[in-house]
Amino acid sequence: MLEKFERYPLTFGPTPIEKLSRLSEHLGGEVELFAKREDCNSGLAFGGNKVRKLEYIVPDAIAARADTLVTIGGVQSNHTRQVAAVAAKLGMKCRLVQESWVPFEDSVYDRVGNILMSRVMGADIDLVDEGFDIGIRESWERAIQDVKDRGGRPYAIPAGASVHKYGGLGFVGFAEEVRQQESEMGVKFDYIVVCTVTGSTHAGMLVGFAKDGRARNVIGIDASCTPDQTKAQVLDIAQKTAELVELGRQIDVDDVVLKEDYAYPVYGVPSAETNEAIRLCARMEGMMTDPVYEGKSMQGMIDLIRKGFFPAGSKVLYAHLGGVPAINAYSYIYRNG
Repeated sequence: MLEKFERYPLTFGPTPIEKLSRLSEHLGGEVELFAKREDCNSGLAFGGNKVRKLEYIVPDAIAARADTLVTIGGVQSNHTRQVAAVAAKLGMKCRLVQESWVPFEDSVYDRVGNILMSRVMGADIDLVDEGFDIGIRESWERAIQDVKDRGGRPYAIPAGASVHKYGGLGFVGFAEEVRQQESEMGVKFDYIVVCTVTGSTHAGMLVGFAKDGRARNVIGIDASCTPDQTKAQVLDIAQKTAELVELGRQIDVDDVVLKEDYAYPVYGVPSAETNEAIRLCARMEGMMTDPVYEGKSMQGMIDLIRKGFFPAGSKVLYAHLGGVPAINAYSYIYRNG
C-alpha cells in the first residue's frame, strides 16, 4: 500500500511484539494480551509513534529545501520532542510552540521529561499560555511566519503530525508490519487497542487494517476529553489517507471505534484509575506507560477486559506508542511508587 511513497528511515526496523503473559493471567486469562513496542522503535530521543509518522513526512521537508521544522504541542509533548530529535538528526533547526494544554501544577512540569530533552537537542521553544485544542493554532501559524520573517525556510508539521497530508501513512505501515509479524508468529490479532487524541495514529491503523477487514477491530481509547472533535478528525484523516493509498473502499463513520470513558478528568491529567493501570502494568510486566496517553489506553483496555468486551479466547494487541518520558513531569504523584 505504501510502495509509491518515499520513506526516510528513522526507526530500527519492525518493532517487536511481546506477549504480556502475567498481565493476561492477572486479568482472568481468557484474553491473550500482546504489546507492539513503538516506544522502542528508534534511537532518536527515546522514539515513539511520531517517529514512524515522520519517516513519510521528512522526504517532503527535504524536497521543500526547508531548514527549520516548526511544530506545536503541549509543554510535555512527546511529538515536539520527537520532531526536535529528527531535526537534529537531519541537521535542521527546530522551532517548537508549547502551549499550556494541561492544567497540572508541579514545580518541575516545564523543566523535565520531554521539554528538557527538546532543549538539550537545541530546539527554539516558545512557551504559550493557551489551553488544549487539537485544531490548527494561531500560535503555530505565528511561529511559522516568524521563521520566514527571519529569513528561514520553515516546514510546518501540525500537532501530532496528524492533519499533515502524509500523517496517516506511518500507521498504514504499522498494519502491514503487523500482518507480516502475524504470519511469522502464527497468530492473528482479533483486536488492536490504541490511544487516540489528534487522530492520525488511529486513522492510519484503521486504513491499514481495513485491507483485511479489521478496520472496526481497531479500538481507540480517547485521551483527549474532546471525543466528538477527535472522532471527526480521525474520520477525516482516515478518508484522506485511504484515498492517498488507493485503498479501494470507502471509510465511513462506523469504522471509527472510539471508547470515550477513560479520558477524565481532563486531557493530560491522570485519574486514580489511570494511575492504578500504570502501576499494574509496570508491576506485572515491567512495562512503563505514561499518565497522558498510554496510561489511559492501558486503563481502557484493562476495563474493557474486565467488562467482557473482548470475547473469551481473543488475542488483543496493545499499541504502546511511547511517551514515557512525560512521567517525569508527574513525579510527585509517583513519589512512593
